[in-house]
Amino acid sequence: MKLINELVEQERINMQFLVNNAAKGTNAMGSQYITCELRDSSGTINGKKWEISPEDESIFVAGNVINVVGETLKYKEALQIKILKADLVPPSEIEVSRFLKQPPVPKEELMNRFYRYVESIKNPDCKAILDNIIDKVSPNLFDHPAAVSIHHDYLSGLLMHTLTMADIATTLVPIYDADYDLLITGILLHDMGKTIELEGPAIFKYSLEGKLIGHISILSAMIKEAADELKLTGETPLLLQHMVLSHHGQHEFGSPVLPLTKEAMLLSLVDNLDCKMVALNKALETTKEGEFTSKIFSLDNRMFYNPKK
Repeated sequence: MKLINELVEQERINMQFLVNNAAKGTNAMGSQYITCELRDSSGTINGKKWEISPEDESIFVAGNVINVVGETLKYKEALQIKILKADLVPPSEIEVSRFLKQPPVPKEELMNRFYRYVESIKNPDCKAILDNIIDKVSPNLFDHPAAVSIHHDYLSGLLMHTLTMADIATTLVPIYDADYDLLITGILLHDMGKTIELEGPAIFKYSLEGKLIGHISILSAMIKEAADELKLTGETPLLLQHMVLSHHGQHEFGSPVLPLTKEAMLLSLVDNLDCKMVALNKALETTKEGEFTSKIFSLDNRMFYNPKK
């Protein structure tokens, strides 16, 4: 069975896809249709089903693996799928290997780098909280993606994202006279709630806790729990909670509070930088030189130009 990056125009297909997202629309005649983004390990492709039934609404749901019968076509120079029929794939029939994207760096190398950062922390309260939470999430920490689709959406993506942020932050500490231990601990911790927010093992979707609480609140509670267990009385746990709660930078992006310390501000900026640049690079990988990407949702729906080399 082909992958997305092997498809060509005017091809009849019968393939498994993971639904990234889907939305219902209404045409000028009042008929409803579904537009969706589908993916496998090789990339993503947009699809449209023009004639829909009530059953389709339960099929085209983010995180579902579906089998699509359809035809490929070009629309505005981009390959799409005209979906003729779609069905949910039973768990026992899911071809897991189609959806397992490997990290760009071997997992073992990422783990070694992660533990070097852990051992570099000298503040005893930071180190104690970090060790406490790692012990609780480590079964999932090293395989989890950082997101379902937008950035670092592959095995060990959470680890890759965290380490890239730590590398960037290390260069910024002396420039801005920041607290290394606090900043690096905050970075290593900031997305660990995603080990509970996303569940797999191979095809990740949002868990009940992820939908109802979210990774930010999950981890903030874990820091408080760790501090209570360790009987820490200083302000370090509070500062780490603040960094986690504010790391999305703005209320509309999911942060309950805005960054109000130097280290919280740096964490938010570094997180934003890495997420956006990885989303941009992901789009450019499938864009020919001299052409523009498709609209990138996480970058204000802008289209970026890929210069000729």
